[in-house]
Amino acid sequence: MDKLKRVLSGRDAEEPGGLAEVIDGASLSWGTRVKGFVACFAIGCLCSVLGSCLLWIPKKGLILFAVFYTLGNIASIGSTLFLMGPMKQLKRMFEPTRLIATVVMLLCLVLTLCSAFWWRKAGLALLFCILQFFAMAWYSISFIPYARDAVKKCVSVCLS
Repeated sequence: MDKLKRVLSGRDAEEPGGLAEVIDGASLSWGTRVKGFVACFAIGCLCSVLGSCLLWIPKKGLILFAVFYTLGNIASIGSTLFLMGPMKQLKRMFEPTRLIATVVMLLCLVLTLCSAFWWRKAGLALLFCILQFFAMAWYSISFIPYARDAVKKCVSVCLS
């Protein structure tokens, strides 16, 4: 059974005994990973919904929306760390096929928070939230085979 676990986790070569024990001891069980994913994703969705509700508060609503929406997206991205693990997630985020989507998404996350806290421009924060949404969607569909091609084809058909 241990050999099967090593092969499925990508560690098919024999490792030194002490290192293998440390890796196995530090890793989470599949059930714990799923629970962590669900909890983090639920927190992300809750923050996004809360941000949408706070949008209608006079004066500070747009800033609160930008902050909570960004925190929700960060938590949603963080939820996938439980399923894949941090290093595998980072490697997959920066693969050549999704490098531009990742950079645009992370840039929009940072610019949204900068426009909300540092520059104090509500309209700019809203613009970056919209860009954040599209960047996150484009990044997310990059994990589905041929989904980007399908979206490009649908958009081109709709525009022509």
